[in-house]
Amino acid sequence: MNLKEVSSVYFLGIGGIGMSALARYFISSGCKVAGYDKTKTALTQTLEKEGMIVHYEEKIDAIPIEIKENKTNALVIYTPAIPKDNIEYQFFINNNIRLYKRAEVLGLITQNYFTIAVAGTHGKTTTSSIVAHVLNECGVDCIAFLGGISLNFNSNLLLNNNAKTVVVEADEFDRSFLTLSPNIAIVTSIDADHLDIYGDKEEMHKSYQDFVNKIDEKGVLITKPSIKEKLKFKNTTTYDLNFLADYLPSEVKVENGSYFLTINNDKIKLGFPGIHNVENALGAYVVAKKLNLDSIKIIKALESYAGVKRRFEYHVKSPNLVYIDDYAHHPEELRMCISSVKELYPDKIITGIFQPHLFSRTRDFLDEFAASLSVLDELILLDIYPARELPIPGVTSQLLLEKATAKNKKLLTKSNLLDYIAANEFEVLLTLGAGDIDVFVEPIANCLKNKV
Repeated sequence: MNLKEVSSVYFLGIGGIGMSALARYFISSGCKVAGYDKTKTALTQTLEKEGMIVHYEEKIDAIPIEIKENKTNALVIYTPAIPKDNIEYQFFINNNIRLYKRAEVLGLITQNYFTIAVAGTHGKTTTSSIVAHVLNECGVDCIAFLGGISLNFNSNLLLNNNAKTVVVEADEFDRSFLTLSPNIAIVTSIDADHLDIYGDKEEMHKSYQDFVNKIDEKGVLITKPSIKEKLKFKNTTTYDLNFLADYLPSEVKVENGSYFLTINNDKIKLGFPGIHNVENALGAYVVAKKLNLDSIKIIKALESYAGVKRRFEYHVKSPNLVYIDDYAHHPEELRMCISSVKELYPDKIITGIFQPHLFSRTRDFLDEFAASLSVLDELILLDIYPARELPIPGVTSQLLLEKATAKNKKLLTKSNLLDYIAANEFEVLLTLGAGDIDVFVEPIANCLKNKV
């Protein structure tokens, strides 16, 4: 596929965060873009306003004629989250129309760029968006495909006409990151995840090693010392907040809700919260130093970084009431997020509303989820969000609730969540999860603002 010859692109699952970034890329290149998604969201409505044609029912008649006729300048991209019995998916299969995975297309796009790829079971969205922001602020023309909406760019896509560098998330799900050949690769974490794909963590680690093996022979791997022991690459640079590494801050402290760190005589103030985000910022700092960017500009860029939507995002911040929303959906992500909140608000009662994501993930990490959530003062669980899965007998939020040892805990349905919020008082409230809990963020924020 020669992407320069493509004039029409169709997306099966256009509303996904990674898919929508690709859709924006192609429409900015002058292509006609259309697609299907099962749910109308704020993001899909934005795509429509940007000139894309989106429909929400499985209808072959809604597929553009040039796509159905399989023109040589037409491209069909799908997400693995699309069910195999989807009517439109089956149409393409039955008519021998080539379907490209999102990751395949990203691999094709990045072939002609100096590629900075950020991998990891958690931290990659924030780290890649920090890298893109720092490069942009330091005058490096780059393109960035992000797995979240950057609050600095107000988009999941950064474009520059003269770009020779691309920043991209390297997603381990379905081994998607093996389509990339990075010049610089960051691996933020390799905690076990997606065991429905890999079977066990050893198999997942093998896939990460395969990804590392795809780094250019003159390139560099940037990772933690503990990961360096597991993933082998001849040119590896390490960073860490606590253990001996090539880049280890001499000081990390919290003052008035902001983090400060000192490294190599650079004194850095971070404009966004969370100790895990300090670590992500450190990884981005290492990338910038490897590119020989100006230290003063790097420091200013890190201070002006605003964050990513749904990554430790404040919606209410007053002396008596704080509301933070976060995408955390893995036990380690939950642990880091909740620990950061407790560090920032040590004397406050922390209430967390968590929507588990996937039956298989809940089953595989039941004890770990229970341990991370038990740190909360009050735990509210919603039912498991199934995403691409069918229910697994016996795997329920009730089972997780019974395992958790938080002093106050309860199970709520989505239908009575807002009534509970309205009827109760909170000091620090968190919403956590990767399912459709995000649709409650704005209503919860509006409800809480009436209490301030």
